[in-house]
Amino acid sequence: MAVSVRMEPLLEKRLELAAQQKGITKSQFIIDAVERALGSKDPYALMVALKAEERTKAYQADGSAFADRELPYDTEGSRVALIARLKAKHGIA
Repeated sequence: MAVSVRMEPLLEKRLELAAQQKGITKSQFIIDAVERALGSKDPYALMVALKAEERTKAYQADGSAFADRELPYDTEGSRVALIARLKAKHGIA
């Protein structure tokens, strides 16, 4: 359904710039704003729903995802080796 809205030129320009910054059309920008105003697209409610969904078993790691892979490298050992190489290269004692 098409809807026509009259607005002042300055407000329309701000709308155009804001839509460009988001990389969407003016129509989509207005639709998003109306959805938020009506509570259909409340970012806080979406976040709460996502956090609740993340607590379900479907999101829990079962440990088998990396069972056949080698463990990450030794961070501390790598740091010590890197510092030693840098000191040797730059003549720092």
